Amino acid sequence: MKTFIFTSLAVLGLGTGLKAQQQPTDSLEGKKVVLDEVFVSAVRVTKESPVTFSNLTKADIKPRNLGQDIPILMNFLPSVVTTSDAGAGVGYTSLRVRGSDATRINVTINGIPYNDSESQGTFWVNMPDFASSTESLQLQRGVGTSTNGAGAFGASLNLLTDGFSEDAYGQVSSSIGSFNTLRNTLKFSTGMLNDQIEVSGRLSRITSDGYIDRASSELESYFLQGAYKDDNTLLKALLFGGHEITYQAWYGIDAETLATDRTFNPSGIYTDANGNTQFYENEVDNYKQDHAQLLWNQQVSEYWSTNIALHYTRGRGFFEQFKEDDDFENYGIDPIIVDGAVVSTTDLIRRRWLDNDFYGIVASTNYAKDNLDLIIGGGWNTYQGDHFGEIIWTRYAGNTNYRDRYYDDSSDKTDLNIYTKANYKLNDHWSLYGDLQYRTVGYNANGDDTGMVDDNFNFFNPKAGITYDLNKNNNFYLSYAVANREPNRNDFESGNPKPEKLNDFELGWRYISPLVQVNTNVYYMKYKDQLVLTGELNDVGAPLRENVGNSYRLGLELDANIRIGNSFVVRPNIALSTNKNQDFVFERDGLLEALGNTNIAYSPNLIIGNTVTYRTNEAFQISFLSKYVGKQYMGNIDSENSILDAYSQSDLNLQYEIPCNGFLKSIVFSGLVNNIFNAKYESNGYFYTYDDDFSNPGTTTTIEGAGYYPQSGTNFLLGAAINF
Repeated sequence: MKTFIFTSLAVLGLGTGLKAQQQPTDSLEGKKVVLDEVFVSAVRVTKESPVTFSNLTKADIKPRNLGQDIPILMNFLPSVVTTSDAGAGVGYTSLRVRGSDATRINVTINGIPYNDSESQGTFWVNMPDFASSTESLQLQRGVGTSTNGAGAFGASLNLLTDGFSEDAYGQVSSSIGSFNTLRNTLKFSTGMLNDQIEVSGRLSRITSDGYIDRASSELESYFLQGAYKDDNTLLKALLFGGHEITYQAWYGIDAETLATDRTFNPSGIYTDANGNTQFYENEVDNYKQDHAQLLWNQQVSEYWSTNIALHYTRGRGFFEQFKEDDDFENYGIDPIIVDGAVVSTTDLIRRRWLDNDFYGIVASTNYAKDNLDLIIGGGWNTYQGDHFGEIIWTRYAGNTNYRDRYYDDSSDKTDLNIYTKANYKLNDHWSLYGDLQYRTVGYNANGDDTGMVDDNFNFFNPKAGITYDLNKNNNFYLSYAVANREPNRNDFESGNPKPEKLNDFELGWRYISPLVQVNTNVYYMKYKDQLVLTGELNDVGAPLRENVGNSYRLGLELDANIRIGNSFVVRPNIALSTNKNQDFVFERDGLLEALGNTNIAYSPNLIIGNTVTYRTNEAFQISFLSKYVGKQYMGNIDSENSILDAYSQSDLNLQYEIPCNGFLKSIVFSGLVNNIFNAKYESNGYFYTYDDDFSNPGTTTTIEGAGYYPQSGTNFLLGAAINF
C-alpha cells in the first residue's frame, strides 16, 4: 500500500527540478560563485545545449549533508540508484545511472578526471565529507558532452569545489546518528584579502560502526584552497585528500542468511585451534589519496578566454586478509615437513597493495561572440601503478620471510584527448551544436591475472544536436552522440575483451516558468560489444564484465520542479526503460542455449523519486523524500534466482536555522531519518553460475547462486553547525 501511495504521488508530480536553468549566485556562506564556474565551463552545459542533465547546488545538499557520501546525496535524482556496502551510506558507496555502473560514469572535479585509470571506477570513500567542499555538481545522463578522462557510457558527473567567499567565516559542525556514527567538520575562510586573495579550508573526521556487522569506517579528510583574482585572471591552488580505514563488507550474504541474520558479515571469518568461529579484527581496507590541482583562467580579450589546469594524485594503501588453510603454492612457498608429515597449506595474513601516481594537464580556450560559443580543449594524463602482495604473518613460514612479496606487478596508462565543440545560434529560435573528440589510450600491464598487456586504442567520438526555443517557456532538443571505451584491468583479467561503442540518441522538451519547470526526454542507447556486468565478483569484490555483442537501452525520463504557493516545492521524477541484450547465448548444462533478448543486469525498468519540501520561512524547512526502484536482474540470463526485488524507501529531513547577531552569525540544526517505514530491502547483490561435473560423473549441471547487500532499516542522523 505504501508503494502504491508513493508511486501515485510521484507520477502526479512529474519529476525533479531543472536547477541548471538557474544561475547560482551564492553558496552556504552567501558567497559569489559565478566567477569560479569558469573551471567547469568546458564540461558543463545549460539549457541551450541538447543534453539531458540535472544540477545540485550547495543549498540543495546542505540540509542532508550529515556525513553520508555524495552518491547517497544524489539518490533522488532521475534514473539514479545508490547502494552502500555497510548499509547506511557511510564507507563504500556507489551509484548507477540508467543501469550503468560507476565504471561508465565519467567523474571530474573542477574539470579534472577523478575515475581510477585502471578499474575506471570511482571510490568516494577516498574523499570522505567531500560534499562539504562542493559548491555544485552537474549530472549529465547519456553520453553528454566531450570531457576529460574515460568516456561516459551512462553519465558524466562533474563537481565544482568551493567558490570564493567575499567575507571571512568559520564553521564548526558535528553530527551523530545510528550505528555510533559521528562526524566533526571544521571550515574556514579568510575572505577576500586586498580584494584579490582568499585562503579557505576544511578538516573532517567521520566514524561509524555500520549497519552490517563490523562494517566500520574511520574516515579523515582535508581540503585547502588558495585563490587569487583580478579583473582578468583567476588562479586557484588546491590540496585535498583523505584516509579511509574500512572493515571489509563486500562479500554480501546468501538468501538463507538474509532471511535469518541480515547483518551477518562473513569477512574475516576463521576457525581457531579450539574449533571456535572467530573473526579477524583487522580485515580492513586501508588507503590514502592526496590530490593537488593548479587552476588558471585568463580572460585574454573581450571574446577569448583560456583555462589551464595541472593536477597530481598520489594513492597508496592495502587491504588485509586472514586466509585459512591456504595453499603454499599460491605464495611461492615450498612444502615443509612437520612431525614427519608434508605440510603444503597454512593459515596466513596477507596485504594486497596499490601504490599509484596520476598526473597530467587539461586545457581549453573559449571564444564567445554574437551567436557563436566555441570551445577547443583537451587533456593529457598519465597513470603509473604498482600492484603487489605481502605476507605479514604465517603459521608455517617455510622459505618465506616477513613482508615477502608473493606477486609484484606494474602498469601504466596514458590518455590523450582533444576536442572542439560549438553552439551556434541561427536565430531567436534555432541553435546548432557540434562536438568532435579524438581520444587515444595506451595501456601496459604485466600481472599474472592480466597477462602481458600492451594495447593502444584510438577513438573518434562525434556529437551533434539541435535546440529549438519555441518561446521563453518551451525548449526542445535533439542530439546524437558516439562514445567509445577501452576495457578496464578486470576485463583483461577475465580474458580478451574488445573495446565497446555506443550510439546515443536523445530527444527532449523543457518547460520553464517562474513556478513550474519540467524536463521530459526520450533516449535510445545502442551498444556494440557492450561490457555488461555479469553479476559475478572477483576475489577482491570488484564486479566482472563481458562483451555481449549487440544491446540497447530505451527509456523515458520526466522530472519537474513545482512551486505551490510560498511554502511548498514538489520535485518528482520518473524513469521508464527497457534494457536488452540481443540474441544472448548462454551455456547451460554443457549445451549452448539461444535465449533471445534478455534483460541487462542491474537495469530496473522503473525508477521513481520524489521530494516534497515545506518551508515556513527562511529559518525552517521540512522535506519528505521517497524513492522506488523496480525489480532488476543481477545476471543476463533472466534467471529467477538472479532477481533483486523491487523496493522503496522514504526519508524525512528537517533543518532549522537560528540567526544571531555579532560574532556568531547563526546556528543550524539538521535532522535526517532514513527509511522511516523501516523497509527491509537490498539495493545491490551478485549472481554467479558454475558447472558441476563431479557430483554426477559424465554429466554437467549448471549451478546458480546469488548474494545480497542488505540496507539498514530506520536510522537517523542529527547535526548542528555553528557559523561565525
